[in-house]
Amino acid sequence: MHHTLGRPRVEDAAAIHELIAAYDTAVIGSPDMTLDDVADELAEPGFDRDRDGWLARDGDGRLDGWAWACRVGDSDTVDVEVIVRPGVTGLDDRLWPLVIGRARELAAEAGHDGATLHIGVYRADTAKRDTAEARGFSPGTSFHRMRIDHDGPVEPPAPPAGLTLHTGESEDARREAHRAHQEGFAEHFGFVPVDYDVWYSRRQAQSTTDWAQLTLARLDGRPAGVLIANNQFVPDEGCGYVATLAVVPEFRGRGLGRFLLRHAFAADAARGRKGTILHVDSNNTTPALGLYESAGMRPVLVIDVWQQRL
Repeated sequence: MHHTLGRPRVEDAAAIHELIAAYDTAVIGSPDMTLDDVADELAEPGFDRDRDGWLARDGDGRLDGWAWACRVGDSDTVDVEVIVRPGVTGLDDRLWPLVIGRARELAAEAGHDGATLHIGVYRADTAKRDTAEARGFSPGTSFHRMRIDHDGPVEPPAPPAGLTLHTGESEDARREAHRAHQEGFAEHFGFVPVDYDVWYSRRQAQSTTDWAQLTLARLDGRPAGVLIANNQFVPDEGCGYVATLAVVPEFRGRGLGRFLLRHAFAADAARGRKGTILHVDSNNTTPALGLYESAGMRPVLVIDVWQQRL
């Protein structure tokens, strides 16, 4: 089957969403992205639609392929994706070389001698796993999607001594939250430090962002941890989402992570949400997976990150 390649445009969001939904449904039984999620990806700061993405359409104009490469900050890490409509053959072999070539360019443009590629693969997608392995990728880490259901009000947790909480509606709080995030995640898989302006602009560009759902925790007046929640899983799951939960290293071991997690549960229940969702790296340098399980969360999906050094 002949396919014509083109570049993505903002107005292609609905067609891309339909393709992703078809792929997700074939692999995990239901769509895993909303139309707004796709629109946010196309508007992602740093993603150049004229250079970083490709659409493949068949002779009737149906979108059968969507591929992209996006560098993480100024690092040599490049996130990549290749999605082909179930049942369509041969298109992988056209899209993968384009993505890999662009990844090399992106790393070189940032002054790096090579590129580290990352691709997320649903644990259930054995065909995509085999494709990644055949193209030289190897396992990097695994992210577990965790969920807890709320059947009614959740009692807010008792705060540790000396704790004050602040939302992200003020720039001072956002800047301290940014520092806490950077320090708390410094040793995590694939983490790339970014300055405040980049950190802020990326979140400000996302339709799911609600700065009132950012919680900065100060202990004795010092920034100690941050919880960044948003509306990503509200439209399709009716759940709140903890996008980031970080505790500054010197404040670990004092129950702050558990407090912030239960604070998120109580806030989501108060908003009438069915539950709370988050993702956790199973190889996290802190024992986060155990924390979430002990708080009553359960794994509902596994996404493996495969990596390759070019």
